[in-house]
Amino acid sequence: MRSNTPPPVDPDTVETPVAGWLRGIRFSGFSLMMMGILVMAVVVLAPSLRTYAEQRQEINRLSASVDDQRTEVDDLEIERDRWDDRTFVTTQARERLSYVLPGDISFLVINDLPVAAGQADAPPVSAEIQDTDIDWLDSMFASVMTAGLAPEAAAPTSDAAVPGTTVPEVTP
Repeated sequence: MRSNTPPPVDPDTVETPVAGWLRGIRFSGFSLMMMGILVMAVVVLAPSLRTYAEQRQEINRLSASVDDQRTEVDDLEIERDRWDDRTFVTTQARERLSYVLPGDISFLVINDLPVAAGQADAPPVSAEIQDTDIDWLDSMFASVMTAGLAPEAAAPTSDAAVPGTTVPEVTP
């Protein structure tokens, strides 16, 4: 007669689900050969796949470059078409080069700022050319030499108090 009690379990031989699964795997010659073929396929195909990925990245980069260049070409064609228009060329010549057509009157505003209050009582501008007795080269040389040979300004020392600041007291 059999009893319903399980046989005693040895604590060293307790089987986990993972151990049971690993023990259930049977290696045959066919499975070893298939794993070998799989490893060889990975070794053979890995460099080709890497090259393929690099080439796809290069193609994408070049496609973006081509799109940018096509946009630039379209913009330049629009600009060329504008310069083929005689009215546009005339307008650009008037604006950029201050050209006028024969019979036109051109007005150039040299100083459009309002006259300041202090300048209102200034003497009028003379229509005659005046000559000065100052030699600008000697004047510039003297200015450079004066600036270069001037003594350095004294830097404030750390003991001197700077106006508007307070010096913290240090207690021993």
